[in-house]
Amino acid sequence: MSKPTLLSRIVWRLLRWLYRWKGYHLENHPPKLTKFILVGAPHTSNWDFIYFAGAVQEVGIKPGFIGKHSLFKWPLRRFMIDMGGMPINRAAPQGYVKAVIRAIEHADEIALVIAPEGTRSSTGQWKSGFYHIAYGAGIPIVPAWLDVSTGKAGFGEAMMPSGDFLADLGKLAAFYREKMPHCERWDMLEAQARGEVETPGKLRG
Repeated sequence: MSKPTLLSRIVWRLLRWLYRWKGYHLENHPPKLTKFILVGAPHTSNWDFIYFAGAVQEVGIKPGFIGKHSLFKWPLRRFMIDMGGMPINRAAPQGYVKAVIRAIEHADEIALVIAPEGTRSSTGQWKSGFYHIAYGAGIPIVPAWLDVSTGKAGFGEAMMPSGDFLADLGKLAAFYREKMPHCERWDMLEAQARGEVETPGKLRG
């Protein structure tokens, strides 16, 4: 395996420095797994990924992320891959979800980071793509949280998807409610788990 580019090494060090400078405190470490989906919530700021990337480095994890295949061209291709990027063609004939599953199957190790809310302006509903990917690839889901008001962050136990999306979503909602009981976004997530609101942005595949 070739050595990471100088630029990627500088960026990773910067991300780790920013996390430490911000003063966040990790309550625990994630389970040691070869392949898993790392879901992060709530997504309330553009800085979330930056601090989160620094946090996972603290525990020795190199996070992976899904990127448009068009971004993985010269001169950015090497840098994007070194940063953990996974090039995916969203218009792939087999479907977006299956394209991601295939990439996971070909990877030796991966901690694929997904923000299921999609955007920081979300009402709290989660998209189901992360779940279909985990279920299809046969890998566990590890929930992670970051509370910007207290500077605390942490990870939950690994959960293998059962195939019952709403039931498993309810378990995830209960975890996040316990960690951040006053976060209003969990109201919507709990309602979604009860089937009272639809799941937005279902992915084909």
